Amino acid sequence: MQDGTHGGRLAAGVWLAVVACCEATAAETDGWRDERTLGPFVCRADFDLAQLDPFFTQLELLQSDLNHHLGVRPASEPVELYLFRNERRYREALSRHLPGIPYRRALYVKTGGRGMVLAYWSREIEVDLRHECTHALLHATLPVVPLWLDEGLAEYFEVQREQRAFENQHLGAVRWLARFGITPRLEKLEKKSDVSDMGGAEYRDSWAWVHFMLHGPYLAHDELVRYLADIQNHAPPGILSSRLRARLPDCDRRFGAHFQSWKR
Repeated sequence: MQDGTHGGRLAAGVWLAVVACCEATAAETDGWRDERTLGPFVCRADFDLAQLDPFFTQLELLQSDLNHHLGVRPASEPVELYLFRNERRYREALSRHLPGIPYRRALYVKTGGRGMVLAYWSREIEVDLRHECTHALLHATLPVVPLWLDEGLAEYFEVQREQRAFENQHLGAVRWLARFGITPRLEKLEKKSDVSDMGGAEYRDSWAWVHFMLHGPYLAHDELVRYLADIQNHAPPGILSSRLRARLPDCDRRFGAHFQSWKR
């Protein structure tokens, strides 16, 4: 997310610490209060999950949405969700068991084992979970995802299904820049290798390129699907910007035209 409430891959020792964190929290509360399985997600919480039932119906569709839009196969491993009833409980667990990790409102972690998402109940919990679960599902089926694309896809899928195309928070700014002929350089985004290099502009621009590939020219969408298929099949994918420009030599112009004319 733009405010930095995302996680990433952490070292093996940290992942084990996360497991210990969750197990310790469960022990401290005499076990998780509620637990359920939702498609690829195994969710545990220290509060009653019934209040999230309408949201869980949407969350279960996230896997099929990724398959439909990106052509990626379903996750080959489960994703564990650990939810805390408030920020205090969440912060206490992180500070006790993960003191070296920069604070995030929600976290996705994975290395060697299963992907895990940690979050706490807030007004933004649905956005947080869609964002982090997008990361989790992508990394449960793809051996690697470039940072900008990983975050751009998470930004796209973090909003409700009916809002993705026209109501994302980034759309207004991107359309405004497009009116002045400003197109973010995809090659610049591709050089970002650490999440600390990603600021608000980088999240916005990553989302914009994802939106262009999903809703713009057919050739751009087709190249994204082919690129992810190569990654999934362990074939050298090359650089996506180079592949896009080979299919669409006027890619930047088409990007600008896409957002200048994008309307319901």
